[in-house]
Amino acid sequence: MSAATPLPQERRLVTAIPGPKSQELQARKLGAVAAGVGTTLPVYVSRANGGVLEDVDGNSLIDFGSGIAVTNVGNSAEAVVAKASEQLAAFTHTCFMVTPYEGYVAVAEQLNELTPGNHEKRTALFNSGAEAVENAVKIARAYTKRTAVVVFDHGYHGRTNLTMGLTAKNMPYKQGFGPFAPEIYRVPVAYPYRWLTGAENCAAEAAAQAIDIINKQIGADNVAAIIIEPLQGEGGFIEPAKGFLPAIAEFAKANGIVFVADEIQTGFCRTGQWFACEDEDIVPDLITTAKGIAGGLPLAAVTGRAEIMDAAHAGGLGGTYGGNPVACAAALGAIETMKEQDLNGKAQRIGEIMLGRLRAMQEKFDIIGEVRGRGAMIAIELVKAGGKEPNAEATAAIAKACHAEGLVVLTAGTYGNVLRFLPPLVMPEHLLNEGLDILEGAFAAV
Repeated sequence: MSAATPLPQERRLVTAIPGPKSQELQARKLGAVAAGVGTTLPVYVSRANGGVLEDVDGNSLIDFGSGIAVTNVGNSAEAVVAKASEQLAAFTHTCFMVTPYEGYVAVAEQLNELTPGNHEKRTALFNSGAEAVENAVKIARAYTKRTAVVVFDHGYHGRTNLTMGLTAKNMPYKQGFGPFAPEIYRVPVAYPYRWLTGAENCAAEAAAQAIDIINKQIGADNVAAIIIEPLQGEGGFIEPAKGFLPAIAEFAKANGIVFVADEIQTGFCRTGQWFACEDEDIVPDLITTAKGIAGGLPLAAVTGRAEIMDAAHAGGLGGTYGGNPVACAAALGAIETMKEQDLNGKAQRIGEIMLGRLRAMQEKFDIIGEVRGRGAMIAIELVKAGGKEPNAEATAAIAKACHAEGLVVLTAGTYGNVLRFLPPLVMPEHLLNEGLDILEGAFAAV
């Protein structure tokens, strides 16, 4: 399929979900794929475009997941397909560390321009978000000559050994996979909905607690990097209370600590800005990106201050596939699409629609504890009626009901009680509203 023959932007159910062909493929999967590779919704996709996924049974599902914030520009975006196809026909690989090519350089130039701050920057390309975070730690350690790394409650940073250690949630990410890398320290984050003294006190108190722990338990002079998601992803789309991020960034600056913004899930127009840290004018020393960078092809990056990025010795950064030429071409097509179609504006419009509809649902259904998020990165936290006790059971039931009606939704949260919504930024409004209708019906039925 190419962007020249787009799928009809409509939900269409011709079988139960999953259908018989998907069930056959799922049986094959169970016999061929490691059990540890789970599947949220076992419908096997044959085509995808815009805001829909078509499965092997001919069902067309509304996509509120974007492959976990990857297909921001939609599946099979015209510029992504064209540029990647042209590169695919030219050559698929040389290894940039052996014989380089322009695409890698061009992507680095784009990232140096787009990321926050007017300082001189450098970029290095990798394959995955976890790889980007690991390399950010390497770079920060090389620059500061320090070892400690500070991360936050509810944070998620990947599935490799180091990034599992950085990640807060044990199950399913860490259980049984230790021991983990040393010199990782976790401090509180400003989680307004669950801050014990109230949301109004959250930013100042959480920042003070985090800084106190760093000073007393670690020693600021021992910290190489502070790593935080400006809007936490797997932790449940937690947006730290306003003022928290600037306080942490200022503390890092005052103590010679590299401040790393993990924008792997939040980047590339997802929150209605190129990068979520722009919301409070945060200029990170390093920024890690992946997911939405290349329209669905695997690519990741670390971008940051030239003097920090250049601290690693020659040959210290890289990887066989890092900055693959086809993925780089796709990234250039994706960035072109984001600019030409004003996907920041489209993300903001998605946020307006979703927040309005979801807050109206909150008035009707007392298990909706909080509606939160920015742009096209929106979540609802579900609780037991009458309090704030996490309601993971209702979350799973509502997700299941949405799946049965042809709406792909994802769950998240440290307590498993968050429904998160990541529609492609090119999703037509009629599909967005239809998906919200399905969601409301699921709440009414649970």
